[in-house]
Amino acid sequence: MSRFLDAGLSRIQFTPDLLPSDITGSEIYYSVEGKGEFRFQPGPIFNNLVLADEINRAPAKVQSALLEAMEERQVTVAGKTHSLPPLFLVMATQNPIEQEGTYPLPEAQMDRFLMHIYVGYPEERSERDIMLLVRNEEPPSAATPSVDSSSKAALISQDVIFAARTEIHSTEMAPAVEQYIVSLIEATRYPERYDKDLRKWIQIGASPRGTIALDKCSRAYAWLRGSSFVRPDDVQAIFHDALRHRILLSYDAQAEGINANQILDKVIQLVAVV
Repeated sequence: MSRFLDAGLSRIQFTPDLLPSDITGSEIYYSVEGKGEFRFQPGPIFNNLVLADEINRAPAKVQSALLEAMEERQVTVAGKTHSLPPLFLVMATQNPIEQEGTYPLPEAQMDRFLMHIYVGYPEERSERDIMLLVRNEEPPSAATPSVDSSSKAALISQDVIFAARTEIHSTEMAPAVEQYIVSLIEATRYPERYDKDLRKWIQIGASPRGTIALDKCSRAYAWLRGSSFVRPDDVQAIFHDALRHRILLSYDAQAEGINANQILDKVIQLVAVV
């Protein structure tokens, strides 16, 4: 994305010894001509694209440094608020929570991510394609690195992204589809109205951010397929990615081996399309 987009990229490697100031920045004391003053030194969060690699290897205090940035698009350090660029996107990878040296992400932070994409093992054919892709990218010699001709291509202006946002925002959604989104969210909050198993499996349902995520993602999905309006199947297509990290499973669900995807499958089955 950063190679073809006229935007900056920051990659933050999350580790157990990372500090919040390593992300947000801090006040640095400068002395010029005998006069001292504190100046704000921006951290890597001040960029267009921010990649938080292995985010759950840092403790909750460090992860929480992203909360204000992801919600308010600003960072407050030493009582001063600093705005982030108009084009701002946080992408994060996380290791399975069963791995050693990982910390669970706070619910408040998980809720700020628009989508949670689950990446499993690739298929057999894709595995071979990955092997060949990496092989072809390797230069014939370390002394003579290959030149990527695509790096010379014209960069896509950020105005293109903002124009796409405007078109997606204007994508029509009928009141019946809006009600369908609300009903799906309500099913996670009051599962006893639909099924006794749902009541047993869901401890906490989706927050209002879940409703907003379904609205935004379904509009974007419809726009990507070239439609000027949102259909119920557009909502269903992104339902799992937008909500799997927003519901808190009960101990009964964990004991029975029920995961969030299975619960959301049942919600789709039980909630009627208006």
